[in-house]
Amino acid sequence: MTWWQAALLGLVQGLAEFLPISSSGHLVLGEYLLGLDTSNANDVTFEVFVHFGTALSILVVYRERIGRILADAFGALTTPSAWAQAIRPGPIERTPGSEIHYQPQPSGGRVPSLRLALFILITMVPTFLGYILFEERLEALFGDPRFVCGALIVTGVLLLLTRLRPDPDGELSPLKSVLIGIAQTCALIPGISRSGSTICTAIYLNVDRKDAADFSFLMLLPVVLGATLLKTLDMLEVGMTTGWLPLLVGTVVAFASGVFAIRAVRVLVQRHSLQYFAYYCFAIGIAGLIWI
Repeated sequence: MTWWQAALLGLVQGLAEFLPISSSGHLVLGEYLLGLDTSNANDVTFEVFVHFGTALSILVVYRERIGRILADAFGALTTPSAWAQAIRPGPIERTPGSEIHYQPQPSGGRVPSLRLALFILITMVPTFLGYILFEERLEALFGDPRFVCGALIVTGVLLLLTRLRPDPDGELSPLKSVLIGIAQTCALIPGISRSGSTICTAIYLNVDRKDAADFSFLMLLPVVLGATLLKTLDMLEVGMTTGWLPLLVGTVVAFASGVFAIRAVRVLVQRHSLQYFAYYCFAIGIAGLIWI
């Protein structure tokens, strides 16, 4: 892999990880078009670094909120009753010596960051189970560019259907978190956008658009970190053979483009502009089915 190929794939990873157009699908198509061999250790090494770059972009954009979530989550370890209270709507009671941070919402309500932590944990359950049960089948799909093109068309349909729910104004709940987690599990299929499926599912469930986008990106962080850890173990097992220059270039480009994409999506979701990504997915999917 050359440095310019690494830069191109890093750009694809950083943008497509957060834009609702499927990063895994675009990486499959990008590697196919560049003629890269995806069956060797180089690809595992590169995946580790670009995933680390996208994780950094989430940490930078949401650093204050992530800090509040972690502080409240660790603080609640000494008061288990706080987790039970977090399930119920309304404010969480404060215990002596504890502090629960609240995140203002566009609707005027206040949602405790501890509740967000709980909802993020809930979404991880179906995602973890889906990966464990279907890992081999999912890995096999990464070698089928035509399947990826078909999945991109499905992503386009999901995005277009958000027009049926123009002004959602509800909040997250445990049940909604489970369903959003299932949507994230489906996005393990290359070509199904993770951000697209989770944001769309939240909107279908009447979750405020800004909340839907923020929750989608916050719930991605543990998934990306987990995937990076697993790929790192694979990399240590087979050895690192990719040069440092392509890895550093890919990581920096993935990080910078990821920060841009997160901020762009947060604005576009609130402007009801997801249908434009649907048209893009339709175009790429149909073109791929015709020419690949």
